[in-house]
Amino acid sequence: MPVNPANPAGPATTSGTAQSSGAPVSVGIVLVSHSRSLAESALDLARRLIVAVDVPVELAAGLADGALGTDPGLIVSVVEQLAARCTGVLVLADLGSGIMSAEMALEMLDPAVAERVRLSAAPFVEGLLGAYGAAGIGKDLEAVVAEADGAAEAKRSQVAAL
Repeated sequence: MPVNPANPAGPATTSGTAQSSGAPVSVGIVLVSHSRSLAESALDLARRLIVAVDVPVELAAGLADGALGTDPGLIVSVVEQLAARCTGVLVLADLGSGIMSAEMALEMLDPAVAERVRLSAAPFVEGLLGAYGAAGIGKDLEAVVAEADGAAEAKRSQVAAL
C-alpha cells in the first residue's frame, strides 16, 4: 500500500482509477477503520472478488503513529479528496468509535461537500463488497448506499436459510 506523502509513518490512502477521462466518477468509498491492515485487507478482498470494475477508495485507518484508532481530521481530508473527483462519497466504518469519528468528520465538512456524502451502517466487509460492485457499474450515491445497507439483511437471509 502507498504511504501517505504528508505523513510517511501515518495511514496510507489508496485510490482506484475508475475513469481516466477526467470526468467525475459517480461514487467513491472511504473506509474508516481502527486498523490500517484491516482496511487494506478489506479493500484487497473487494478488488480481488470484483475484478471487472475499478472504484476510487480511500483509507482513513489507524493513527499516524501506527497505533489502532481513528482520526476525524484524516477522515475529513480523505472525504474531501474523493469529493473533489466523485459526484458522491460513501463512508463505511468498522466499529462504534469509528462511526463516531466519521460522524464528527462529516459535521466538519463544508455543507456543499457534506450533502454529497453518506455514512452507512452496513457491516464493514459485506457493505464494502456491495458498495464496490454498485459504484463500479456507475450507480448513483443513493443506490450505492442501498447496496451497502442491504448487505446485513442479505447475510442474515443466507444464515437463516441453513
